Amino acid sequence: MSPNAHAWKRELSATFHLSLPLVLTNLAQMAMTTTDLIFIGRLGPQALAASTLGVNLYNAFALFALGLVTATAPMIARETGARPDALGEVRRTVHQGLWSAVAISIPACLALWQGERLLLALRQPPELAALAAPYLHALLWAMPGFLGYLVLRSFVAALQRPRMALIAALASIAFNALANWILIFGKLGFPAMGLFGAGLASAIASLFLFLSMAVVVTVDRGFRRYRLFRQLWRPDWQRLRALWKLGVPIAIATAFEVTIFNAAAFLIGWMGAAELAAHAVALQLASISFMVPYGIAQAATVRVGHAYGAGKLADIGRAGWTAFALGIAFMAMSALGMILIPRVFIAAFLDLNDPANAQVISIAVSLLAVAALFQIVDGGQVLGAGMLRGLHDTRIPMLFAGVGYWCIGLPSGAALAFWAGWGAVGVWSGLAIGLSAVSVLVIQRWVRRSHLGLLDGAGRSHGT
Repeated sequence: MSPNAHAWKRELSATFHLSLPLVLTNLAQMAMTTTDLIFIGRLGPQALAASTLGVNLYNAFALFALGLVTATAPMIARETGARPDALGEVRRTVHQGLWSAVAISIPACLALWQGERLLLALRQPPELAALAAPYLHALLWAMPGFLGYLVLRSFVAALQRPRMALIAALASIAFNALANWILIFGKLGFPAMGLFGAGLASAIASLFLFLSMAVVVTVDRGFRRYRLFRQLWRPDWQRLRALWKLGVPIAIATAFEVTIFNAAAFLIGWMGAAELAAHAVALQLASISFMVPYGIAQAATVRVGHAYGAGKLADIGRAGWTAFALGIAFMAMSALGMILIPRVFIAAFLDLNDPANAQVISIAVSLLAVAALFQIVDGGQVLGAGMLRGLHDTRIPMLFAGVGYWCIGLPSGAALAFWAGWGAVGVWSGLAIGLSAVSVLVIQRWVRRSHLGLLDGAGRSHGT
């Protein structure tokens, strides 16, 4: 085997072993949301539709914040790539990530407390907005714990030891399922809280996640030497500015992507509860699939970031393209499953034999057919963005996301839905068009950045 072939094989092995626990962790986190939907679905289509509106509004804030705090991963990857014993630098980066998690949670939670008013301002059905309000009042308390967990997960992932985050996430699935069963339906002496109980269960499970990771990084021998909670209150303003400079474009790009799906939900909400419930089921299935390339993209950020910090140009390209090939291969298989066996997937959320669900199931099958078409481009855009984040390249991809999703995708979806009369399928077709545009743009940028030598030996960028 030639040295070059051996290097590619070594990179494939390293990327796979780093990606696997990250993917499983993402799926475990998604399983918490899926568990919520399964339990809420037993309350009926109205409750499922209301929770969909609530989750979409929550995600509009939470995933913006997620983009910000996950900037800790490329920062730590670059620091450890440049100097493996950078204990103090890594600790201070984690501190500023935790500070940022608290800072961004406060205004987000205050806004979500007014969730019913926000939904009504978005012209959502008043009866669904009223049902969503108590759900949001409980769910908003999940944000601080979830963001704190993400900072600690970014820390262990950047050190290429993400397995403990997976263990914490798996434990939280069982915890969340038990809490949903108790609080939604009133078991073990608790009152039946319905949707409020579902939101409260998610909030408690998110706190459990953060506390679990805090214990891990404090006790585990490999992490203990960083003493992450030592002098946590001491500011590092320069590092905090650097984190926000890198993280805010990631947050905005994430918000562009997430809010296009939020906007899709609100557009579909004007069509009726059946369309909205079908959207919720189809989107959950597409989101589960998305967690695989998303986890691989997180691994790409770390692998590219380490090579970037070490100034190894050949390793940068090898790390990025290896992750890209893995992610696209999976999404091709996912698309095939959505086309061939959609009802098997839908059965996890809805009783296929209940006549009351027939309309929802029919619409969900059509939406999954469209989702199958955008699986590969959805994987391409998240993988490309993850590869570029390893190079600390976040501002231009942010602009790509804004143009692709909001200038191309949303107008296309609205036109196909209402002018062409395609309904919910039209909205989802617009999503596919927007994702395709962003995917092409970020991959073109990666090709330029990785192949034209825009890095010097010290791992510094020579332009944007």
